[in-house]
Amino acid sequence: MTVIVSPRIHDLGGFQVRRAVPSIQARSVGPFVFVDHIGPAVFEPGTGIDVRPHPHIGLATVTFLWSGRITHRDTLGSVQDINPGDVNWMTAGRGIAHSERTPTVLREGEHPLHGMQTWVALPRGDEEAPPSFFHHAAATLPEQRGDGSWRRIVAGRGFGEESPVRVFSDTLYVAIDLEPDAELALPASHPERALYVLEGEAQLDGADIPDKHLVVLDRGTAPRLRAKTPLKAMLLGGEPLDGPRHLWWNFVSSSKERIEQAKDDWEAGRFGEVVDDDERIPLPRR
Repeated sequence: MTVIVSPRIHDLGGFQVRRAVPSIQARSVGPFVFVDHIGPAVFEPGTGIDVRPHPHIGLATVTFLWSGRITHRDTLGSVQDINPGDVNWMTAGRGIAHSERTPTVLREGEHPLHGMQTWVALPRGDEEAPPSFFHHAAATLPEQRGDGSWRRIVAGRGFGEESPVRVFSDTLYVAIDLEPDAELALPASHPERALYVLEGEAQLDGADIPDKHLVVLDRGTAPRLRAKTPLKAMLLGGEPLDGPRHLWWNFVSSSKERIEQAKDDWEAGRFGEVVDDDERIPLPRR
């Protein structure tokens, strides 16, 4: 039976973030343990997003935009703008901190922002991997066009193509844009799959599905996605996790003790400094 997840909505002052995973219906989908839909939003001049430096362990963050621009900075010294269609993949591994902010030049006028940020839990054997950051420009990603469909392979493999983004387990992450009345069969290529509809009216095997919701797909099926209006969606999933994960704040680990260590490391300043950014988010008191 297909499960539809209604995301929790967080208003962050000027824009909304919808969190579809984790939820009661979907604690994870393949390796994805967090699925956040950012926007769509239009910021007034002088405003933007300011996510101060904060730490991660045991996961990779994946950022993909349909509109807008974000500047990423981290404790490795990376400074990188991400534009629509690009991919930022940051492997936290044993520990990294980063910030995400709207570039100053964009704040001079009105500007949009719309995209997704997800967290991928690393396999147990890679949870303590060295931290790393990779940026992949839109032009480097495999894409397929035809019959009113535009598919971009963001990470992993899908629709017979493979992304250059390095992944740690079999992953499915495909951006889908459909024109009205276009149809697309969603392949049964991975054990766990879900479809997140960012924008537009859609049907799955003839049944209406709401926008800004996550649809967990049945294993082994190849449902047909049809757009009733211009549609933006993300198909995600992959191999199931190799065991349970503990999530606390920005930390993901198979070990509760490791998360306690990460708390101490952040308070003691052992994650390092984020280049050109002297602020930080304090450890939550909960």
